[in-house]
Amino acid sequence: MTLRLGFTLLALAAFATQASAFEISSPSVSNGKWGAKYLGDKAGCGGKSVSIALAWKDPPAGTKSYALTMFDPDANGGKGFWHWLVWNIPASAKGLAEGAGSKSGKRMPKGAVAGEGGVGRSGYFGPCPPPGSGTHHYLFTLYALGEPKLRTPENPSPEMVSVAAKSQALAEASVTYTYGR
Repeated sequence: MTLRLGFTLLALAAFATQASAFEISSPSVSNGKWGAKYLGDKAGCGGKSVSIALAWKDPPAGTKSYALTMFDPDANGGKGFWHWLVWNIPASAKGLAEGAGSKSGKRMPKGAVAGEGGVGRSGYFGPCPPPGSGTHHYLFTLYALGEPKLRTPENPSPEMVSVAAKSQALAEASVTYTYGR
């Protein structure tokens, strides 16, 4: 009987852990469809690079800030392309509003830092794969950090931000959306 009770308690603990998993999602991308305004604003993509809204839930205990990256691993012949980098997002944030990734950063939570991505500017740059290059995957990764500020050198490259966030993360959550033209 004691052994059965032990297994039951382990099963319940596993279920509770699964039920409160750290997650990120976007209400802006519906059924895999991006609205035109979210697409890139260069290279004939026809968009305005308005950042999608993001929401997250169930961060791990001890989270003091977040870092967010948006990466297209299919771009540049498989070398990838950084579309968006933001760090020092306060732990009180439960998401980012639509348009928070604008060049001005006015809708970003106080204290958040936007890094320079592949287009040579800070802020969000929407999906913009070359015509005929197939479907590209846009990976949004949110890192829950145990410190209020991400430790990076001054003016870090996107790769430095990603490595620092991954190495300092208590947990990470990700979601992938696709787009092709």
